[in-house]
Parts: sequence; C-alpha cells; structure tokens
Amino acid sequence: MIVYVESSAALAGWLRQAGGAEMSHLLRSAELSVTSDLTLIECDRALHRAASLQQFSPALLHAARAAAADLWDRSHVLEFEGSIVARARQRFPLEPIRTLDALHLAFYEKARRAFPALVMLSLDERVRAVVCALGGQVLPPQ
Repeated sequence: MIVYVESSAALAGWLRQAGGAEMSHLLRSAELSVTSDLTLIECDRALHRAASLQQFSPALLHAARAAAADLWDRSHVLEFEGSIVARARQRFPLEPIRTLDALHLAFYEKARRAFPALVMLSLDERVRAVVCALGGQVLPPQ
C-alpha cells in the first residue's frame, strides 16, 4: 500500500492520541510513504509546541521525534512549488476548507498523479471528505 501521510495521522500515531495505534500500524506497514514539506513543518511545529507547553512527557516527545525522523528518512517528500500553490488557491469539490488543508490536498493530488493507488492517511474530517469527493481512498475507515 502506498500512503500519503497527512500531519493529523502522523501526530496521532506518535503521541498516542485517539486512533494513534491504528495509524502507527498503517505507517509501519506501508510499502511507500509520500508526504510533503507542509507535513514536516506542521509535525515539527506541533512537537515544539507540545514540548514548550509540557503537554507530554519528555520520553514520549523524544520517541515522537525519533519516529518522525525515521518516517521522513524513508518517505518521498514533496516540496512546495508553484503548481501546489496554484492548485491550493482553486476550489475543491467540497468547500469550505482551510488553507493548510487545501495545501495538503494539492500535495495529495500531485502525489496521486504519480501513484494512482495512493491512499490518504488522515484523521481530519474535512480532508477525508474532500479526498473521497475526489474519488480517492482514505484510511482509517470510519
């Protein structure tokens, strides 16, 4: 299975949040993971914020950072480029969606052109709904 990793999925797995165990399993079992610079930024910022606010134990944050580094090392990471920005500025089949969600969806569409069987890993309801409206598959099932 080839997956696009959206930040809500990765963070849930690393920080043992609701749905996290299933996300961790899906991340480990993926044949190939595709993600974006946006996901890297969002995840790193969330971990910095969690550390600053002391929301999780230092041990859990250390493990999350190690898991993040491992995922980034074995993932195909898409970079910001003009076509991503241009697509994110356009309408999606379901609106309204937030700016960062539009960027994730633009990256997902680009990745799906290269990997037609791509599956979106996301816990974000808006992202999930738009991916389904685009004819894509989303995990975990709900």
